[in-house]
Amino acid sequence: MNVGVSTDSGSGITPQESAELGIRVVPMPFRIDDQEYYENINLTREEFFEKLKNDHDIATSQPSMEDVMKVWDELLETCDQIVHVPLSSGLSGSTQTAMMLAQDEKYEGRVFVPDDRGVSVVQRQAAIFATELAAHGYDGQQICDILNRDAEQNQIYVGVDTLKYLKKGGRITPVAAAIGTLLHIKPVLGITNGGKLDSYTKVRTTRQVKDAIIKGLKSELEGRLGDPEMKNCYVAIAYTDNPEQAADFAEELKEAFPDRLNPEIAVRPLSLLISCHIGQDGLGAAVIERPAELNP
Repeated sequence: MNVGVSTDSGSGITPQESAELGIRVVPMPFRIDDQEYYENINLTREEFFEKLKNDHDIATSQPSMEDVMKVWDELLETCDQIVHVPLSSGLSGSTQTAMMLAQDEKYEGRVFVPDDRGVSVVQRQAAIFATELAAHGYDGQQICDILNRDAEQNQIYVGVDTLKYLKKGGRITPVAAAIGTLLHIKPVLGITNGGKLDSYTKVRTTRQVKDAIIKGLKSELEGRLGDPEMKNCYVAIAYTDNPEQAADFAEELKEAFPDRLNPEIAVRPLSLLISCHIGQDGLGAAVIERPAELNP
């Protein structure tokens, strides 16, 4: 059984990584001033953040059905089945759209769509788990069931440096944004359980953002995951536009979690779909539990 894996650009997987990982990526579009763009295709991260900083009108969207089917059709030329890992259903309608498409006679029994409820490094790792499970002989339905089962076992926290874009996206009121800006509030958001973006805590300095993220990750490991020493969990960092800050934070996490599953800590940019709501200097980290089926 040859099982192919696809995802969308919400995972942050670049075209180069797509080839290296053997995971096909469906691009998710943006509209900026009524013109359509695709991350890493006709829009660089530097261009995006320049437009964001200059208050261009930016809107996000899910992939077109035609783009999803194109990737699936190409994969099915060489694969028996496909596992497609979309952006969390809590943040996008792409999961429901993909599930609907998978019920078409052309794809039924051949394409499987889990709702891993992940985004960025969490979604990326879920897609990698899918490839590893396929290499271990699991079929598409089994892989889908495993990813669905473990969907609530992961947590990502993201610190926001400015309230400007949360206000612009309607996630907080203008009054709350004005008061928060006056008080130098920096919210730390969590994406967990239902895969939605929720408030975790509020702090005032970048140092406190980092401390809050570490505290949140340790709480998850000690509580819900029952793995305080991170023997079976990965830790990964996501950032918007400040790779130097993210690299420094990775060094802190290496000290905070000395017994982590993988000595290397993945440091990846947040997809632009999420970055447009976070803004400049956004910084986050996630704990991601490895499926029991992949344990030695």
